[in-house]
Amino acid sequence: MHYNTPALDSARYARCVAVSKRVRFDIDRDVIRGRQFDFNMKFLPDGLSRVDALPFLLPAEKRYLSQVQGRTYANIFGLVERFISAKMLEVSREHWFGDQVALESLVRFTDEEIKHQEMFRRLDAMAAAGMPEGYTFVPDPNEVARAVLAASSWAVLGLTCHIEMFVLQHYHSSIDPDDALSPLWKDVFLHHAREESQHAILDEMEWVRENARLSADQRDRAVDDLIALVGAVDGILQAQAAADARYFIDTCGRRFSEAEARQIGTGLLRAYRWQYIVSGVQDERFADVLKALVTPQQWARIGAALEPLIAYVEAPVH
Repeated sequence: MHYNTPALDSARYARCVAVSKRVRFDIDRDVIRGRQFDFNMKFLPDGLSRVDALPFLLPAEKRYLSQVQGRTYANIFGLVERFISAKMLEVSREHWFGDQVALESLVRFTDEEIKHQEMFRRLDAMAAAGMPEGYTFVPDPNEVARAVLAASSWAVLGLTCHIEMFVLQHYHSSIDPDDALSPLWKDVFLHHAREESQHAILDEMEWVRENARLSADQRDRAVDDLIALVGAVDGILQAQAAADARYFIDTCGRRFSEAEARQIGTGLLRAYRWQYIVSGVQDERFADVLKALVTPQQWARIGAALEPLIAYVEAPVH
């Protein structure tokens, strides 16, 4: 099926505004509450960190690796929300002199994403206070944002929708059920997911609206843009996985063999590709939206581009 040109659903925008008002949080009052991270607990659940694929690590080392990944997880979200907030400001322009409820929903969306950036910057500083020196977050958020925003709006909205939907999947399937995680970390992503749930709805609506105004040729080029953006994300993940592997090996407190060091690097890249690409594209909700917007040939083209990444994630670490 394909979407027809959609009428603007003011009631759906209004529901997003109402929920946004109800779940809105303050970083200090509702999330941090004067607490610090408990470094005796994991930051990421095993379903995301995939540390169990490295059986030679001791339990304390697996916990530490989850904390390294958790710090990167916070920084990655701070990075993507840099271009998401800018894109939503741009998209809101289309509602300036139209439906003011739709405009309010996107203004609130942007405000929340800017708040999330501040929260993740603070989490990185809090993590740094309890972790060894030497951690590096490789990509520059402004450079990444400029590069992403140079792509077509259809592709940027598609990437954004993918991100917002996997945030919810990660929280509900992995983070919320794991009682071994730092309570502060769980609270961060509880409140984050509550606001992102509205963002995912707005992303989908704006992506469908953008899709409706494209010609067949424009949409075909936009599909290429989306594939290229996923490739660019993967380039970031490769660089960060390598940096995090070096940091973990250097600060873990014991020596690893060459084979073990190689497996740590491979394990991190598999985890990151799962977290930031594969878990999202395999999410049923996202797949249904994307499949409805493209032709069978374009769907196959996207699948072919993703196939090597999925195969890498699913292969055993060795």
